[in-house]
Amino acid sequence: MKILYSLMIFILGSAPWNISMAGAAQKTYTIAVVPQFTSIQVYRDWTPLLEKLQMATGYHFELKVFDDFARFESAVEKGIPDLVYMNPYHMVVAKQKQNYRPLLRDSATLSGILVTRLDSPIKNLADLNGKSIAFPSPNALGASLYIRALLAEKVQIRINPVYVNGHQNVYRQVILGDVAAGGGVKKTLDKEANAVKSELKVIFSTPEISSHPLAAHPRIPSSVSKKIVAALLALRNDPESEKLLSAVQLPQPVEADFKRDYSDLIKLKLDRYAVTQTK
Repeated sequence: MKILYSLMIFILGSAPWNISMAGAAQKTYTIAVVPQFTSIQVYRDWTPLLEKLQMATGYHFELKVFDDFARFESAVEKGIPDLVYMNPYHMVVAKQKQNYRPLLRDSATLSGILVTRLDSPIKNLADLNGKSIAFPSPNALGASLYIRALLAEKVQIRINPVYVNGHQNVYRQVILGDVAAGGGVKKTLDKEANAVKSELKVIFSTPEISSHPLAAHPRIPSSVSKKIVAALLALRNDPESEKLLSAVQLPQPVEADFKRDYSDLIKLKLDRYAVTQTK
């Protein structure tokens, strides 16, 4: 299904907005995507993959796109989406609140990063004491929550967090000099244009953790989940699908397990640094 970008831009003001691939006869499942990128980018990157998944499984998928983290987090905590692509901290909360179960994740691990301008005089984390640092949202795990916890607990400095609603905005705030540094993750920085990357330097990387999972609400039958997992894993062996998987940050998907991959995050007590957002 093709939708004109002019129409997309027109409807961006009301969030979440849905891109439906539904038919009358076949079962439709909703899938929500964490808003790391703009709504247009999420639509652009996920729609081709969902169309491929639709053909492989016979199910239809309704893409729910959110223009901010608060609306996304609220929908997940209420158990509204059938399927969710979310960060590992969201996975912990979704498990506790609604018993979502992770299906797939990328084989590569996730690491948060702090970036400064290339010409910044900041040399170490202690230099950030009292400075303003941009983050995509309070509860973005690698790009915000984990970094803020480490700065407070390990480095023991105080910062002024500035939440700018998206990784792209973080990098641009740093380049403009509006903040001393910004939090992101390597995958989102890698997706930036060379003109952006060349203006930034990474001054800190967090310990590695399992990457973002695609998770299912417990109302989804296990037979459906298994079919979706099998179809996505099969795409690893399809050269034409390599770009589709890479676009949604699942270049090498593997099966996920909550206890093995995400339960250790509970021990970090990140909820002390999480911010409840309501929309």
